[in-house]
Amino acid sequence: MSRGRRDVWNLHIYNDVTYVHDNEAIAALMRRVKPAGRPHTRLIPGCVITTVSWKHWTCLFPQHGPGRKHERVIALEPWQQEIVERHPGPFLRGLFHSDGCRANNWTTRRVGGELKRYDYPRWQFSNRSEDILGLCTWALDLVDVPWRRSGRWCVSVSRRAGVARLDELVGPKR
Repeated sequence: MSRGRRDVWNLHIYNDVTYVHDNEAIAALMRRVKPAGRPHTRLIPGCVITTVSWKHWTCLFPQHGPGRKHERVIALEPWQQEIVERHPGPFLRGLFHSDGCRANNWTTRRVGGELKRYDYPRWQFSNRSEDILGLCTWALDLVDVPWRRSGRWCVSVSRRAGVARLDELVGPKR
């Protein structure tokens, strides 16, 4: 978000130009949140920036503030927690589509003296903010998706049932 003239805030969503469906959905969602708003887009190489201006963006995103998000507190307000508890899927979709990925992982095991390779899908979410990682794991717990911290800044979902549940909730970027 950036502050414009007369204390009007501009919400900018940056997304890869290849995700046409998601870019259309972003503009439609902005119109739903602010019905009188008219989202406009700008193209920069490989990226679409969708923007809507409104004085009340900071009311909806009180976490916004100066500085790096991993160096300041990021916590949901009680009204935001209630929404996520009722609708954890869209919250997880936003997290994983912005700072996550679905990838194929592999490992090798010796079976009967022979080395075998096993390929399997997994979801990963990466962020330097402990608060945001905590929000991700909290939301995963809400939908009974088993997770683990696979690195200092990474949460992984590798169990088959958990991957299937996230596939259903998050879906591919389109």
